[in-house]
Amino acid sequence: MTYDISDFQTQVLQRSFTIPVLVDFWAEWCGPCRILGPVLERLAGKANGRWELAKVNTEELPEAAAQYGIRSIPNVKLFIDGKVANEFVGALPEPQIEQWLARAIPGKHHATIGQAEALLQTGEAVQARALLEVVLQEEPENDQATALMIRALGFSDPMRSLALADRIAGIEYGEVVEAARTLGHLAEYRREAGSVDSSSAAATYRSAIDSLFAGNTESALQLFIDTVRADRKLDDDGARRTCIAVFKLIGEEHEVTQKYRREFSSALY
Repeated sequence: MTYDISDFQTQVLQRSFTIPVLVDFWAEWCGPCRILGPVLERLAGKANGRWELAKVNTEELPEAAAQYGIRSIPNVKLFIDGKVANEFVGALPEPQIEQWLARAIPGKHHATIGQAEALLQTGEAVQARALLEVVLQEEPENDQATALMIRALGFSDPMRSLALADRIAGIEYGEVVEAARTLGHLAEYRREAGSVDSSSAAATYRSAIDSLFAGNTESALQLFIDTVRADRKLDDDGARRTCIAVFKLIGEEHEVTQKYRREFSSALY
């Protein structure tokens, strides 16, 4: 089977609206290209229709190479819906390429995950959770869906969020994972250590935690910020860490984040 193409517009860009197309930019004179090419062809043969391979000889299609800024080869770009979705440069080992493909190629729930993410951005967390539950039942290892579920849970089930965080392997969701761990710690603090300190700052901190888990996000943030001002050492700077976790989970563009970000920064300094 030949993977060489002659019409980039049709065989890559238009085709990528139907199926992800992995483009190998290469040339005859390139030694590493001769190593990588057979590896990609072998993986394409095992792809079972999840993606297609297109080999672009940069000597024969210089316009395509120039359009996508190809300066070093081999250069591999993944096209989805007419755009570059991911890429790597160089002749990577086959196992590393397989791992890259597993992360880069959209799964069958790609559209559902995108819909859930859009719902989260408009504050419709309950609807987002319903979609993500379906995805995670079939693909419990899906890091993107798992991270979105942590955000969709909000502050209603911190222990489930913590369990979900422990399943995420990809470092790209590190901030969400850390936020979930912060919430898990808060739940433990409230259960075991929250009544030990009788200071006014500790009382404010406990009220903040109660408000957060009750769903009163704005009230909780104000109380956490008050705690930051009163006692940064309390619970190992727990109020500051929690504010950051809240901002990450509800989103940096959320109106509540925008409302309290400046006051939070002012409290720190």
